[in-house]
Amino acid sequence: MAETAQLKIGDKTFELPVIEGTEGEKAIDISKLRDQTGYVTLDIGYKNTGATKSAITFLDGEQGILKYRGYPIEQLAEKSSFIEVAYLLIYGELPSAEKLKSFQYELSRHTLVHEDMKKFFDGFPSKSHPMGQLSSLVSALSAFYPESLKPSQTTEELNQSIIKMLAKMATVVSWIYKKSLGHPVIYPQNKYDYVTNFLHMTFGQRTEEVEIDPVVIDAMNKLLILHADHEQNCSASTVRIVGSSDSNIYASVSAGISALWGPLHGGANQAVIEMLEKIKEDGGDTDKWIAKAKDKNDPFRLMGFGHRVYKNFDPRARIIKKACDDILEKLGVNDEVLEIAKKLEEVALKDPYFVERKLYPNVDFYSGIIYRALGFPTDMFTVLFALGRLPGWIAQWKEMKENKEPIGRPRQIYVGATTKEYVEIANR
Repeated sequence: MAETAQLKIGDKTFELPVIEGTEGEKAIDISKLRDQTGYVTLDIGYKNTGATKSAITFLDGEQGILKYRGYPIEQLAEKSSFIEVAYLLIYGELPSAEKLKSFQYELSRHTLVHEDMKKFFDGFPSKSHPMGQLSSLVSALSAFYPESLKPSQTTEELNQSIIKMLAKMATVVSWIYKKSLGHPVIYPQNKYDYVTNFLHMTFGQRTEEVEIDPVVIDAMNKLLILHADHEQNCSASTVRIVGSSDSNIYASVSAGISALWGPLHGGANQAVIEMLEKIKEDGGDTDKWIAKAKDKNDPFRLMGFGHRVYKNFDPRARIIKKACDDILEKLGVNDEVLEIAKKLEEVALKDPYFVERKLYPNVDFYSGIIYRALGFPTDMFTVLFALGRLPGWIAQWKEMKENKEPIGRPRQIYVGATTKEYVEIANR
């Protein structure tokens, strides 16, 4: 017999179905609650509401578990490439060697971006934020590919839109970086894999071939993999709800980019570096700032420590810590800000105050350090996060369409004024 939950309102009792996910998560199905009872639920921020059934990502914050399509993040980060993980997220299975080769070939055919896209940069103010540029440029791609606007695409048309979105994102991100420096853009080369091509376009020169260090390529692959999806977070939910209106993939991803832009979401790794800069400007006394973090009456908080979802150690942080150490050792970066970061990390991993509260360094802490070591300005950090999160957004958008989910339409509890009579201005 199927398990149910009972809801009692007044003298009436209603039976509500209980559903269970494959990892043992249980939920009370209130899909027909309003029809049955006339009531809705109030769950500000949707912290206790499952908006969809998804087979993409499983996250257990209490146990520190993250899986993509059933594969532990630790195995994927160690053994796979970013593009292999992208294929897994989007199509639901790890590709065979032949399928991966075909996928990479299709991506390489669509990495070029229409030359007219360059003209957009002429209209952006010189100090405009890269995330504002990225959101605008991705949305504008729909104008160059009007076939994506069809509400009902064939499987092949849908797949082509996915390929174009994934392929052109790396080029657009590299252009944003190059334009911020006033440098000419570098065009993609099909001889490179996805991540190497991105680094080539980002750090390359038109006049000479720049060899990308394998340690850098490996670290970038890991960073992108670790950011590729994270269940029904703010930006993924945004992509799904915008896509539920039959919006095209470019508009839906652009909306996700805007959601990620917020400092409470994707801007966390930028906030880490800004905090470290602040400590440096104050003289670099980490003991002073550790004491401030421990003082409950002091508003200062250490950025990049702890996580609102993970109640234990962020599993992504364990992986990226080694890549961070490798990058700093390989590049031999001499940076006072990064030295401050190392001191804070050492304290947080040993000090009972942080250990007991599970305030360990998270993925944002280490990713910010790596991006700074590679030479990226802080306002590019969230753009790089978006590049990594793209496969997850695409997978969420694709799943929503394949499930034929209805248009998103949350309810509310109205607390405004009741009916008022209009009074003409002369009598007010």
